[in-house]
Amino acid sequence: MIVQDMMNKQAVTAMPQTTIKEALLLLKTHRIRHLPIVDEEGLLVGIISDRDLRDASPSIFDAADHPEEFQRPVSEIMKSDVITAHSLDFAEDLLGVFYEHQIGCIPVLEKKKLVGVITERDMLYTLIQLTGAHQPSSHLEVKVENIAGKLADVASLIKNFKININSVLVYPDKQEENQKILVFRIGTMNPYRIASELRQNGYDVIWPQEPEVER
Repeated sequence: MIVQDMMNKQAVTAMPQTTIKEALLLLKTHRIRHLPIVDEEGLLVGIISDRDLRDASPSIFDAADHPEEFQRPVSEIMKSDVITAHSLDFAEDLLGVFYEHQIGCIPVLEKKKLVGVITERDMLYTLIQLTGAHQPSSHLEVKVENIAGKLADVASLIKNFKININSVLVYPDKQEENQKILVFRIGTMNPYRIASELRQNGYDVIWPQEPEVER
């Protein structure tokens, strides 16, 4: 999935001369936490967050005595060194950017002009789509050797049951470097028969676990 397929193309923006009071009202009205700051040509010049605005505003106890603080332009408090993305970037790559820089919003640019924004919430929804967790399905985890062809082998066994694979994730085993974990979302509510078949073929199925036999 690329960024243009998941970004909010109707981004709420402000201009450098927008006052702190006006910016606070924009956040409240649109229920958002970040405001990209653009100039008259639509070029991105900065960004502010709800935290930036709170820090720049007088406390509730002093607000009445210092109303002039709310009339300061956002250009005085905005962050000019903005981490951005391009509309053709891969959404998966942005996950690392959000995590590494601990940010909540990334403006999306084309030819330096703002064309959209992506927030943490957008990324969470994208992750749900990528994993297939929003579809009726079951979770299947299989530990395999970290060699070529293992994913295809397991997928071939699942195919024999005429069940769709909604998504596949692969991550390394923390205990054994030569092993990896294959995580499938499969289109059935009963994964036990597939898990049983995999075990019979020598695969280490982590989930679902084998049902306990009553004695």
